Amino acid sequence: MKITIFAATGGIGGQLLQQAVVAGHDVTAVVRNPKKLSAPVRVVAADLASSDPATLRSAVKGADAVLSGLGARSASENGVAWRGTRAIIEAMEDAGARRIVVVSAAPVGTVPSPGRPNPPENDPGDGFFMRTLLSPLIKRVLRSHFADLARMEDVLRESSLDWTVVRPPRLTNGSVTGIYRTAYGQNLRRGALVSRADVAHLMLRAVAQPETLRRTIGIAY
Repeated sequence: MKITIFAATGGIGGQLLQQAVVAGHDVTAVVRNPKKLSAPVRVVAADLASSDPATLRSAVKGADAVLSGLGARSASENGVAWRGTRAIIEAMEDAGARRIVVVSAAPVGTVPSPGRPNPPENDPGDGFFMRTLLSPLIKRVLRSHFADLARMEDVLRESSLDWTVVRPPRLTNGSVTGIYRTAYGQNLRRGALVSRADVAHLMLRAVAQPETLRRTIGIAY
């Protein structure tokens, strides 16, 4: 399978790259700094904050699937997820590529956005402690980050693409296990943690699952 991976040097992107190569896929990695990569893949240098449309089109042309680990790593990068994803979508639509799987975050289902100004107050998968204490605190601390991801989900929903959004809780650096719980359209009760490696595992698995098209998936241990 031909796969294009954006943010391939990030925490989840790096796992996507490693697992895709091991699985024998034909991989194109899109990164800002190609010097950070040593994997035997095609590399395209692009900064999604100021990307050249022709470069992005060449990166996704002919791809069976596009996988994105894009997200802000600091407050100064807030907005990169939705703007970068919008650029990826435009490139895919121009190039005729259709399948995209991206990573978001567990709290985003209850975060207001231009496309969803009145989301549910609580996620149906969250328990009492998460609803009343932890989730409100997390959303206050990371308000801009989650707003960026919520708007990213907006641009996906508004696109013509076959998208899937994976929403993990707190991420760890654990190894890939392939053993985790998932739920469509909601978080997992008592699901506080999952490794970046297992998020990548689910994203790669979802590519070939038509039941995941245009849906969000919660994941946790």
